[in-house]
Amino acid sequence: MTRGMVDQRSDADLLNAHVEGDAAAFRELYDRHYRHLWAIALRTTGNPDDAADALQDALISIHRTATTFRSDSSVSSWLHKIVVNASLDRLRRNRCHETLPLVEHESAVMADTKNYTEAIDLSLSIGRALDVLPPEQRDAVILVDLHGYSVRDAASTLDIASGTVKSRCSRGREKLALVLEYLRDDY
Repeated sequence: MTRGMVDQRSDADLLNAHVEGDAAAFRELYDRHYRHLWAIALRTTGNPDDAADALQDALISIHRTATTFRSDSSVSSWLHKIVVNASLDRLRRNRCHETLPLVEHESAVMADTKNYTEAIDLSLSIGRALDVLPPEQRDAVILVDLHGYSVRDAASTLDIASGTVKSRCSRGREKLALVLEYLRDDY
């Protein structure tokens, strides 16, 4: 394919061409979906560094496991699922290795004087509350309630039935309400 021309092959054709050894096909598939996959990784991880790492992990996985793609879903749904899973894996790994950056006192400048303590406390409280949930409930709640996925899309991403997503979200929300009850008076 010459530069500047649009590749008219479908996503499935590009994935098959990649499996057959066409290096340009994978690049085209990547270029076609990059912005969407980046947005998923960023929304799921909540920070650009983790999103970049998760997306890289996902792309390596996509590249290596392209032969396992089953045509029972669209290529874009398959890519989406791999990026979400890589992002969630990245979040799980980070919880075990959380660190704080070092700041040199001489070069530290406060650019913004607004007090973000309440917002940070709320965010940490919600994050800790999500950590209380079993992973399957947490994943469903994050996709549906935080990222705005439909129940059907979340079910496809998690490879479970829609009813299972609904019940996991319901049970997860009940637990979150109990854990976060103290916030009603504070905020």
